[in-house]
Amino acid sequence: MRLDVEAPAEIWLKLECLQSIGSFKLRGAGNAMALADPASLSRGVYTASAGNMAQGVAWNARRLGIPCTVVVPDHAPRAKLDAVERLGAKVVPLPMDRWWQVLAEHGYPGIEGLFIHPVSDRAVVAGNGTIGLEVFEDLPDADAVLVPWGGGGLSCGIASALRALAPSMKTYACEVETAAPYSASLAAGRPVAVDYTPSFVDGIGARGLLPEMWPLATSVLAGALVVTLQETAAAIRLLASRARVVAEGAGAVPVAAAASGRAGRGKIVCVVSGGNIDLDRLAAILAEAPA
Repeated sequence: MRLDVEAPAEIWLKLECLQSIGSFKLRGAGNAMALADPASLSRGVYTASAGNMAQGVAWNARRLGIPCTVVVPDHAPRAKLDAVERLGAKVVPLPMDRWWQVLAEHGYPGIEGLFIHPVSDRAVVAGNGTIGLEVFEDLPDADAVLVPWGGGGLSCGIASALRALAPSMKTYACEVETAAPYSASLAAGRPVAVDYTPSFVDGIGARGLLPEMWPLATSVLAGALVVTLQETAAAIRLLASRARVVAEGAGAVPVAAAASGRAGRGKIVCVVSGGNIDLDRLAAILAEAPA
């Protein structure tokens, strides 16, 4: 949908926040489980997620009638954890550093079932890429697509699809200043670690990159755009007031980048990746409390 707002660019919204679990994660999780050997699913599935992939895997596990466990960082928002538990999944909280290690090692000892990696699983990336197919179907003349960067699975999936369909349409990874490893790695020419500060933008951001994502990201993405927490909060308010859309911090980051002019002019598509935000946090942002 078109965002009716004064901005340097013509901004369009791809509203993944309207998915049944409130985020795009249904796509990758569903594709990975559809392509898995049925025998490998017999003991259930598990993933590592701050909340949205957890819901995607849990939703599909419930649909298939199999057990699901989710390893979460200990700062995961209550709204997302409540949603995961409503879907019948077991939650295992870990400190942030240990949780990141689960992503790096592709698994966690002691949990049974098929591990579905939230970022680098090829089937997950391909499932995410269906967003690119839909953007091209509706707006084949778009100049750029802005996508939140969490670990690269969403942005690389979309960019891979668009590279095949519309090579001139650029895909940019969008980060927030408190956790922007991809832009820092681009500046260094190699994957580097960065300082990480937890914030209301809890769906994206980390201290570093998964090594396996670096070659793919640098081959399909046009670059990285970094916004501030204040710009992200303003984008949440903008989406609520102008489009009647509730976005979580990660989902608002691309809108912040487009509204600031960082993505240039022309027709810009912002992927609003999710809308799972704690109500008290949303209320504080709408009231313009400090981010």
